[in-house]
Amino acid sequence: MKRSAAVGTDARPGPVRGAILAGGTATRFGGRPKGLEVVGGLRILDRLVDAFLNALGTLPLLIANDPNGSEWRPDLQVIADVHPGAGALGGLLTAVSAAPTPVVCVAWDMPFVPAPLLRRIAEALEGADAVLPASGGRRGVEPMCAGYGPACGPAIRSAIATGDLRAIAFHSAVRTCILPAETVAGFGDPSILFFNVNSQDDLTQADALWRRLASSQS
Repeated sequence: MKRSAAVGTDARPGPVRGAILAGGTATRFGGRPKGLEVVGGLRILDRLVDAFLNALGTLPLLIANDPNGSEWRPDLQVIADVHPGAGALGGLLTAVSAAPTPVVCVAWDMPFVPAPLLRRIAEALEGADAVLPASGGRRGVEPMCAGYGPACGPAIRSAIATGDLRAIAFHSAVRTCILPAETVAGFGDPSILFFNVNSQDDLTQADALWRRLASSQS
């Protein structure tokens, strides 16, 4: 079931945990951890940690299989995938399984996700099992910057068992809320909010975009 939701207040939502998904092997980066790349003078990982702290008031979990994960941010709890080989869906399952409360997940190659959007997603979890912002992209929503409640765990496991590893594979099995496009636009241009760094060219573009945005706001 899909619902839309209106923009909430600036008050922090109830118990919701953040999770940063470190993802796979980053072959287009020569295996380098994408979240450790610098955009606008700060690592993407650090930008996301700051956003979660501002949005939820607590440090996020770091979902990562890299043995060096604990060195990237020693203050973060690092959790390895509970279902290796399941791609992004496995990362979502790990985050949902690790947090007893609902969790807001963000892929660690997204440098432009702002705290107010994370807070809005967390607020909407009070009435839904999954909360996804409309993106305007090919899927219409952004599952890698979204909120998931405990009920998503069994639904994700069922999708993995059938071999359907799409990040949106389980949505029909849970109460799903889509933040409408006009709500998402209140936080910025979706093409920027959900910009992800997958290659060196993307990194160069993201850094230039960040500096341009910072200059326009100064």
